[in-house]
Amino acid sequence: MASFIDPTHLDLEDRVVSINRVTKVVKGGRRLRFAAIVIVGDKAGHVGFGTGKAQEVPEAIRKAADAAKKSLIDVPMVGTTIPHEVIGQFGAGRIMLKPAEAGSGIAAGGPVRAVMELGGVADVTSKSLGRNTPINVIRATMEALKELKTAAEVAALRGVSVESLEG
Repeated sequence: MASFIDPTHLDLEDRVVSINRVTKVVKGGRRLRFAAIVIVGDKAGHVGFGTGKAQEVPEAIRKAADAAKKSLIDVPMVGTTIPHEVIGQFGAGRIMLKPAEAGSGIAAGGPVRAVMELGGVADVTSKSLGRNTPINVIRATMEALKELKTAAEVAALRGVSVESLEG
């Protein structure tokens, strides 16, 4: 399990991915609320996401940003890309992330692009293999990032040196 990352020591930037109007029908009529999805990151290897719901849009965004700061994870990187190909899954959302050559940029759509940019990954290719509901795509992307391992971590798990892995 990853350790807690203290958001107070990081220079975090947030990005609103989606705002959804939610209506609850009650005896007296309709209750209107707003649900927001926000991604936060420092563009240097830390990223998190959160959701918030309130009667006003700014309050929903604030709640989502606070939740995102509590769910920060480390993004393992090799240069400006990810260490290896990975598929993340959450619900019906499936995301494939592949490393890309330096300078190729982020080949990803909408929510995945926001996660990668704020996580500090500059070169990556992605493909949505399942449903494209923003919240499930973000959760699948975060699951994929959690599954990434550096060469040093794999070598430690196998009990061999990094040089023997690469050779």
